[in-house]
Amino acid sequence: MTAERSERDDNPGLVPTLREFALLADGERGALIGPDGRVCWMCVPSWADDAVFSTLIGGAGSYSVTPATAFTWGGYYEDRSLIWHSRWVTRAGVAECREALALPGRRHRAVLLRRILGVEGTVPVRVTLDPRPGFGRRAVAGLRQDGLDGPDGVEAWCGRVGELELRWSGRLAAVARIDHDAGGGSLVAERLVRAGDCLDLVLELGELPADRPVPDVLWAETKRAWRSAVPELSSLAGVRDAQHAVAVLRGLTGGGHGMVAAASTSLPERARQGRDYDYRYVWIRDQCYAGLAAARAGLDGLLDDAVTFVTERLLADGPNLRPAYTARGGPIPDERRLDLPGYPGGDDVVGNKVGHQFQLDVFGEAALLLAAAARRGRLTDDARRAAAVTAGVIAARWRIPDTGVWELEPRHWTHSRLTCAAGLLALAGVDGAGVGEADGWRALARRLLSAAREEMRHSSGRWQRATDDPRVDAALLLPAVRGAVDVRDPVSVATLRAVAEQLTDDGYVYRFDHAGIRLGVAEGAFLLCGFWLALAYHRAGRHDQARRYFERGRAACGPPGIYAEEFDVTQRQLRGNIPQAFVHALVLETAATLRPLDGTDPG
Repeated sequence: MTAERSERDDNPGLVPTLREFALLADGERGALIGPDGRVCWMCVPSWADDAVFSTLIGGAGSYSVTPATAFTWGGYYEDRSLIWHSRWVTRAGVAECREALALPGRRHRAVLLRRILGVEGTVPVRVTLDPRPGFGRRAVAGLRQDGLDGPDGVEAWCGRVGELELRWSGRLAAVARIDHDAGGGSLVAERLVRAGDCLDLVLELGELPADRPVPDVLWAETKRAWRSAVPELSSLAGVRDAQHAVAVLRGLTGGGHGMVAAASTSLPERARQGRDYDYRYVWIRDQCYAGLAAARAGLDGLLDDAVTFVTERLLADGPNLRPAYTARGGPIPDERRLDLPGYPGGDDVVGNKVGHQFQLDVFGEAALLLAAAARRGRLTDDARRAAAVTAGVIAARWRIPDTGVWELEPRHWTHSRLTCAAGLLALAGVDGAGVGEADGWRALARRLLSAAREEMRHSSGRWQRATDDPRVDAALLLPAVRGAVDVRDPVSVATLRAVAEQLTDDGYVYRFDHAGIRLGVAEGAFLLCGFWLALAYHRAGRHDQARRYFERGRAACGPPGIYAEEFDVTQRQLRGNIPQAFVHALVLETAATLRPLDGTDPG
């Protein structure tokens, strides 16, 4: 794409499409960067705290490194990492900006690294730092230059961003000036970047150590940490996409072991439809999806994080398990508005009402996760106790209506019951399960399956959504994938056929039919569902079809390779919050499942 800097300056509300955003993350928080080099979203100190850069949803505050002339944009991640390179080609030269949140991530201190690199010719670059805490409602306080004792021998800019300390260092930062026209809290620097130039900028927010950071040391530590976190995965299908999925999942997983569902809030699933949600929290279901994918790919670190978080919550809350929590396991605040314009077509919601829901299927997902951990020899004593808690809750509550996988009105959802049956059967097969315990779990699973066949089977022979909803649902592919029923069972065969015939368009898959509204009008295709269909075809032995949906799904992104929840098939655009963790988890699981038969894969 091409972009005129003056166009973006004259239209501060002009934001990139979602497919153009790159993600930086260190487990404790994340940042989104647009094609113009603008960090337009970052919450500090943690995921669900107030944003200091919030232009993404119409607030104030950003941090930009941008060519001061017309440019063509591109970019790429360094292999096996979330180290991003923004790349700009101008008539006079080429420049890049290497960007990362420093690893290891620290809970109370964010370190954002930016290194401006001259590649060819000469490119005029403008740098602007304008942090605005409280989603843009406040300005930096006490902004000043301070100290000559840094590793580069120049001063740093210091101040306070709400309750956080700020320090911005580097030679280019040292020559920045205060932009009084922007209210006195914005710093601006300009520089002609020539081939061979290397200009470091280090932004620190939070509790700061006395010593100034050394950029080369931070970059080396960050590179080393990513290489340790993301293995080669050379035996998987779509190797680079599998590696990138692991990097995203690792970037969204912090020291509290929880993986947030997305870095953002309020990005619309459909323009002006009111379906704008805050996903900066840990969904138990998503955490289980990531853990199952990690187990399939042999990634014990990500698996252990998932098991630890889910186990802790099950033992603490038992039958009162919430569908989602904060990154450290706390309750999610209720929804509220910020009085901001929102992303185009969206709203400005923070908090989420999901904390008040009962979702039966999450207990089945937890059982599947714990069984997968057991198969890899990763089940702790606490996790074994959590498995018993899970089975007990299913036994006590499986006849109670729940909000289900799609978080809709409480009903007797077929997917919820069958997922619990799959989880119970998986637990019953775990080595070390007591004979009586295992027999009890199998008997309970048979009761759930029998009730589902009697109450939730459509007259055509397939599964239907609920006892009182005859429609087909893509989530009903999972019973055969997860082992609740045999893939050759007529009900599995009929369900697979119905999803393929009724819920697909141009290689993409929708959740369900919205009461006669044409597919694509009510909502976009769900990328998650496309990977489910790939897994279902693989289980059915239809490997060409499995590959087709895998390839189609993993192409639904822009250059940074970041997936949202939905894909607008007509407009070829992503919809919803980014990056959607469960989509990346299913990319990984599908890549691990569709391993090349000959041991090689060009992807």
